[in-house]
Amino acid sequence: MTLLCHTNDIADESSKGFSVGEESFFAVKKDGQIYVYQNRCPHLGVELNWLEDQFLDSEGALIHCTTHGALFLIEDGECVAGPCLGEKLTPAPFTVENGEIHLCSN
Repeated sequence: MTLLCHTNDIADESSKGFSVGEESFFAVKKDGQIYVYQNRCPHLGVELNWLEDQFLDSEGALIHCTTHGALFLIEDGECVAGPCLGEKLTPAPFTVENGEIHLCSN
């Protein structure tokens, strides 16, 4: 397992990116719940963010791909608008222990 951060390091309704080896991930906190995904849009395989830790739309309600504007539900990663409509982000296996978010090994 790889420690990503403490849950308190992510404000509610915000996100944080991580590099683990050659892979990129991001975590979102919404209503106190944590969600972790691979940082890869299903449309072209590009990273979702242009700015560090900026993975959400301006309202903080949806995950946003800045390349082509695709929007994804935070809870399950489903694309609800944009060129990859109906596809999903790839969830990353993780655990939260003692307030720490750990990425599980594949």
